[in-house]
Amino acid sequence: MRFLDKMERKYGRYAIRNLPMIIISLYVAGYLLMLVRPQAIMYLTLEPYWILRGQVWRLVSWVLIPPSDLGLFTIIMLFFYFSLGRTLEQTWGSFRFNVYIFSGMLFTVLGAFLLYVISPGYGIGFYFSTYYINMSMFLAFALTYPDMQVLLMFLIPVKMKWMGLLYGALILEALIRGNWASRVAIIASLFNFIVFYLISGRLDRFSPHQIHRRQEFHKKVRQAQPKSVTKHKCAICGRTELDGDDLEFRFCSKCDGNYEYCQDHLFTHQHRKF
Repeated sequence: MRFLDKMERKYGRYAIRNLPMIIISLYVAGYLLMLVRPQAIMYLTLEPYWILRGQVWRLVSWVLIPPSDLGLFTIIMLFFYFSLGRTLEQTWGSFRFNVYIFSGMLFTVLGAFLLYVISPGYGIGFYFSTYYINMSMFLAFALTYPDMQVLLMFLIPVKMKWMGLLYGALILEALIRGNWASRVAIIASLFNFIVFYLISGRLDRFSPHQIHRRQEFHKKVRQAQPKSVTKHKCAICGRTELDGDDLEFRFCSKCDGNYEYCQDHLFTHQHRKF
């Protein structure tokens, strides 16, 4: 995480803002493409066999493939994941959210090539999609906001930590029942979650409680710092050179003592005599 802190300070300005909206827009483009040309899906999959034979666009085109067929439930889930992504982006910051999502995509690509090395051939591309990357985002949200409640089936209030455990159980079941191709795809897609949490154990520092605590700490530090020392101060209104670049200050030769005045009070003040 210290490395990530350094990277954010150096490259944070290049982070893609509002990435969840871009992801949803790519899904919409995928749905439109499938509607116009259903067979086009065959040319979008993450297929190492064809990538190594010149179809390099497959390295990125697979993110256009929507998680499932378009329907009411899918639309609700897409809005749900969009809401989760926006909240995580606002909580972590755009740079860290970018790293989390793009690392999930990178590990997915590496997993596809690893599976191709283990079992060369054509037909493994359909095992790899953004489905489990979205699920990793849900798991990260559940760890960041464990006590937030959602309405299961729009009726039953459930805390996110229990939903996260349910998702974890579903992933475990998929790992047990699936073949080696699906297992590699699942582990590769979720490896960003493993790197961010299970290895580093630092996602808790991005929780709302921790963020509020750090903000309060920095606020108290700023308040405890001594005020800037000024060179000039008007004896009437108390303004200094920090109150404006156009302010000018002069000492009055007719006052007893070293009294300095701004241009507004230099000629209008009452001279001080002892």
